[in-house]
Amino acid sequence: MQSIYAMHQKNAEELEKEEKFLIQSIDNIQDLYLIMLSSLTEIRKKEIIFLEASKNKHLATPEEKNPNLKFVNNAVLLHLEENNSLSIALESRKINNWSLNDDYILLLLNEIKQSELYDKYMGNRTNTFEEDKQFVVDMFTELIAPNEKLYDYLEDHKLTWIDDIPLVNTQIQKQLKQFSDKDDFKVVKLYKDEEDREFVGNLFRKTVLNEVALAKEYIDKTPNWDADRIAEIDTIILKMAICEFLKFPSIPIKVTINEYLEIAKEYSTPKSSIFINGILDNLVKEFQAENKIKKTGRGLM
Repeated sequence: MQSIYAMHQKNAEELEKEEKFLIQSIDNIQDLYLIMLSSLTEIRKKEIIFLEASKNKHLATPEEKNPNLKFVNNAVLLHLEENNSLSIALESRKINNWSLNDDYILLLLNEIKQSELYDKYMGNRTNTFEEDKQFVVDMFTELIAPNEKLYDYLEDHKLTWIDDIPLVNTQIQKQLKQFSDKDDFKVVKLYKDEEDREFVGNLFRKTVLNEVALAKEYIDKTPNWDADRIAEIDTIILKMAICEFLKFPSIPIKVTINEYLEIAKEYSTPKSSIFINGILDNLVKEFQAENKIKKTGRGLM
């Protein structure tokens, strides 16, 4: 939707260029995911360096000589650091953001150590897996994910990440909650399968190349609205939804409608979802009466 909107704004005709940017932007979501995930292991590494430096000070205190190692011995953080799936993904995607910008890791570590959450967790020196896991979940949810300076850094690094940050953070939070002491953590794949990957380009191309024909399907269904009064985002959403109705037989009608209503609520005007829902409901009835919709598979109508 955003890529089609960008083409409209720039009056762009370079379909392949825009599609390439779209695919690249989606691929970059994986980098964002790995950057956020690796922040956990990098924070632990910085704390180890701090503890060693404190221990080796000329006038180190008894506490500095015998520090509480509960945080650096956290089982979940250790599992992540030693996890093959994560290590391979970081290497293959060449993720080195924190080695180049370790000031953000130090900032996060400082905020964590000043928090009540950290004080409560460090109240004893005994590690249990469940307590370790809950601490990491809470640390990520309450202190890392909402950190404004980290958010600003990510936004400046790649503008397309603005909309991806909540999605990525929610995924990581979900995985941390499901973490087990068997060290079975797996880096999630960006696409479910090859068909999933192809869908991105297919939807983009089929919508852009058929915009005039797709617009004709709804233009006379809005008698109380002049075409130029309909929000541009709404016209794009309608075209994409109609494209899915007519050209993607494996996608259930209800799924299409629900997805685009959510997009409308997030990106368009307050009343857009109601307007779009009314148009799509009427179009579905018309398409079904005219036998235009051909869906395959159980329960797809």
